Amino acid sequence: MTVVEPQTHNTTGNKPAERAETVPYAPQGAAPETESTAATAARVPQPAAGTELFGEYQGSGYAEPRYLVRRADGQVIQLTALLNLTLRAIDGTADQSTIAQRVTAGFGREVTAENVAYLIEHKLQPAGLVLPEDGAATPLPRTDLLLALRGRCTLVRPPMVRFLARMLAWIHRPLIVAAVLLGVVVLDVWLFAVHGAAGPLVSVLTRPTLMLAVLGLGIGSMVFHEFGHASACHYSGARPGRIGCGIFLVWPSMYTDVTDVYRVGRAGRLRTDLGGVYFNTVFILALAGCYALTGQPVYLAAILFVHFEIIDQLLPILRFDGYFLLADIVGVPDLFGRVGPILRDLLPTRLRPRSSAAQLPTALRRGARVGATTWVLVTLPLLGGEMVWMFWHLPSLIRTTAHSISVFALAVFHDCVHHLWAQAGVDALAIALLAIPVIGLSWLSWRILTRLLRLAARRMSPPLALALAAARGGRHRR
Repeated sequence: MTVVEPQTHNTTGNKPAERAETVPYAPQGAAPETESTAATAARVPQPAAGTELFGEYQGSGYAEPRYLVRRADGQVIQLTALLNLTLRAIDGTADQSTIAQRVTAGFGREVTAENVAYLIEHKLQPAGLVLPEDGAATPLPRTDLLLALRGRCTLVRPPMVRFLARMLAWIHRPLIVAAVLLGVVVLDVWLFAVHGAAGPLVSVLTRPTLMLAVLGLGIGSMVFHEFGHASACHYSGARPGRIGCGIFLVWPSMYTDVTDVYRVGRAGRLRTDLGGVYFNTVFILALAGCYALTGQPVYLAAILFVHFEIIDQLLPILRFDGYFLLADIVGVPDLFGRVGPILRDLLPTRLRPRSSAAQLPTALRRGARVGATTWVLVTLPLLGGEMVWMFWHLPSLIRTTAHSISVFALAVFHDCVHHLWAQAGVDALAIALLAIPVIGLSWLSWRILTRLLRLAARRMSPPLALALAAARGGRHRR
């Protein structure tokens, strides 16, 4: 059973993150001997409010079928067949004896009331899918990913997103898609091979007002990108959620909640993954039309900007669209969740932890295992090398950034005194672009350091762990 994040597609920086965990069949007698068998059989478990079963994960790369369920808070849980049958049989009226009979009929093996009690107590209740016996609310487990989107806030509420997605869904019709892609190919050949892309770029860089205009058009492309995901989700038969923004690593980022797309097959998920960059190409054609009408080079410069957005989104290293696309092609909901099992599988057999046998990537089909392993072997060195370089140069980056910000701050003051408002806006934007990465890197460094300290505390003897926790100003938790 796995707790995952809702699937979100980010404009500048959510498939879900997981750690694969195989839930074995609970043998008879595994339940605690704290009550009579009759009392166990007569107990009537209650499902958590808002729990929604998605059914089997289509196009899975796992060797065994996996099933998905969404909690009321939006978290998606991945279940084995046995847990899915058990949860499906819990309707709030059936006792555990009746649930065991239902599960036995679907599972093909005898499942007793004690087995059901064990699965509920040790698997479904901790995941927040079944209420405790007293009905009291319990803290729900959530992922705490280093590369997760944080500080989320809603920009467009789900009803409005669904309305606009329904209005834009026709753009995903096959003939329309073919025409758009052909138009972009023709435009790129003209722009890069005939007209030239350097001229518009240089003309914009020398004029602050045009730089702000290109930035505004780029932000418009990012917003339209999110509606590409939402409309593709609707076209595929699912219901998109909200569009919002947050912080991904060090940059502000927009996202679209398309968790409901797990209901549909792989083709629908791939369409949703590509819906954002596809709408970027639609936006490019709109910019080309504006250039044809006005002849202003700012639109050509904006086309270059959107091209860079597309390239950035298709990189499969971080949680961008390319990452989600690769995950759906491989059939594994979250590739980052497979890093540990894959690395353990690469170790010699005698060095592998015994407790991790159920988590090894042999639970994946051969094609999925090869794809996921290749991604891990490429991604980890790139991310690790980049992290080491950034942390090593962070002190010098802070000094250089502080000096540059002071220079631009004086420039903003000078621009305001002389009423150069466009230039003042450009200089103020430069201050923000300089400050955000350094602040983000400093925060990321602190998070990594605290995680390492907690890991060290868990591995140390209690006195050393307590001393380390006191030095951090925190508490030692076991």
